[in-house]
Amino acid sequence: MSHRKSPFNAFRHFSSLFVLLGAFGVLAVQAARLQWEQGEFLKEQGAARSVRTVEVKPNRGRILDRNGEILAVSTPVDSITADPSVLCAAPGAWPALAEALGRDVNRLAALCAEHGESGFAYLERHLPPSEAQAILDLDLAGVHVQREYRRYYPMGPVAAHVVGVTDIDDRGLEGLERQFDGLLGGETGENRIVRDRKGRVVERVQRIEAVHHGEDLDTSIDARVQYATRRALAASVSEFKGAGASAVVLDARSGEILAMVNVPDYNPNRRDRGAGPALRNRAVTDLLEPGSTIKPFTVAMALQSGRFDVDTVIDTSPGRYRIGGHTIHDVHDYGQLTVSRVIVKSSNIGAAKIAMAFPPMMLYHVLSDVGFGDATGIELPGERQGTLPNRKQWRPIEHATLSYGYGLSATPIQIAQAYAVLANDGYLVPLTIRKRNAPVKGERILSGAVVDAVVAMLEDVVSREGTARRARVANYRVGGKTGTSHKLIGGRYAEDRYVSSFAGFAPVSDPRFVMVIVVDDPRSDRYFGGYVAAPVFSEVMAEVLRLYNIAPDALDAPALQVAARHADTDS
Repeated sequence: MSHRKSPFNAFRHFSSLFVLLGAFGVLAVQAARLQWEQGEFLKEQGAARSVRTVEVKPNRGRILDRNGEILAVSTPVDSITADPSVLCAAPGAWPALAEALGRDVNRLAALCAEHGESGFAYLERHLPPSEAQAILDLDLAGVHVQREYRRYYPMGPVAAHVVGVTDIDDRGLEGLERQFDGLLGGETGENRIVRDRKGRVVERVQRIEAVHHGEDLDTSIDARVQYATRRALAASVSEFKGAGASAVVLDARSGEILAMVNVPDYNPNRRDRGAGPALRNRAVTDLLEPGSTIKPFTVAMALQSGRFDVDTVIDTSPGRYRIGGHTIHDVHDYGQLTVSRVIVKSSNIGAAKIAMAFPPMMLYHVLSDVGFGDATGIELPGERQGTLPNRKQWRPIEHATLSYGYGLSATPIQIAQAYAVLANDGYLVPLTIRKRNAPVKGERILSGAVVDAVVAMLEDVVSREGTARRARVANYRVGGKTGTSHKLIGGRYAEDRYVSSFAGFAPVSDPRFVMVIVVDDPRSDRYFGGYVAAPVFSEVMAEVLRLYNIAPDALDAPALQVAARHADTDS
């Protein structure tokens, strides 16, 4: 039996072919028209959905101590980001993402409500790379990772006030991080990339702007001295129940800061650092009346004039001195004192009588020349310049009290700078927190002969007859001056609130290292600087001299033990 094609089947076959060819023809015409009329627009729309310009974060430079020990370093972390226009269109993915992030799914809904029209939003910042990868492994559209860096501070609280901190975007907020933000931070780069529909990078198309990583910062800080200073200072604050304290150690020859410590402190590795006194770098921000630590400069003024010498006698009897309607006192009635003994016994009356033998502006100029009343210029934010009165008319009591450290204000770093002049043969060298690789020529402020005389007096202060027996260092000659000043509260001097201090240097035979200790408001029966601050100097300076291999210039360990047992008070 033969089979013939039905005319109807043939018609249906050719009709279907015609329709298909027609459809392809319409599509081809439409494609050609779109390519001709809207080609550029469609390219732009496609690129907008797949091509992105992304920032390339620079690696922040390290902060190093003078020996190359790391004080601050950036470690790589990953931040999870999203393209809300993609993520928010797929709510079915939210529960798995919320669980991986440890969030409530409603927070993702809120993010979509806030950023739904934008192309970028952070989901989580600064995750360890392993945790970030676990989230990426969910393979969710619109979720991707961005490499960033988080700052880490190996010394923790020990160097917090000097080094400072950065914010979550790696910008400096405090300390050296803020002061040298431009050097450390580098410059962000930009790349143009292609992402697939799930946000994964499939191609890096173009480098728009090269990233410039931050530079390292070499500081003058010696981590070993910093640790030793913090340990001794914290122990003193704990023992004498102080409200806070600061200490500065510097190299008088180079002007380099070897240690700068404040108590209380904070841990810069924690985001919840809190606020208040613990965040202040007291060594550069807090002002105090220096008290008796000023007396060596009063004596230096007198010696430099030629009208006084170390053996000139001052009558301090009977331990009280009336000036106008005011009376100043000494701790004891010291009677007849030579200029040298005025320093050794820390006589307020002796200092006042010496100063008042000269016009007030003479003392003003000496104090100004060694740096009081002006900021040191140390490379740390927030430094205050203090006050040094420059009056047209001086009342006698103002003149007198200036001679023993009242009526002016200074920071611990300013006091350290002034004592560096005495330790550096009368030369003022600019201070720095950066490591110096070449000597710096200082400016002569006091003559060598005057400095020698004052240094000898300050060595006697640390003798058995002086006020700073507890500052002595076994087998080394050291010099310094105690200070115990009443706190000014509400415009009046409190009778039972004090600031205790000690400023000194070593070794006396060839002075190099200067240290200043200030303890605020010690709440103990023993509040004098000789009790509270001088032992900190002794402990730390012994460590500094050992670390820097300074040869002993006195073999007197037995004498030190006797002196410690007979230690007394100071003013």
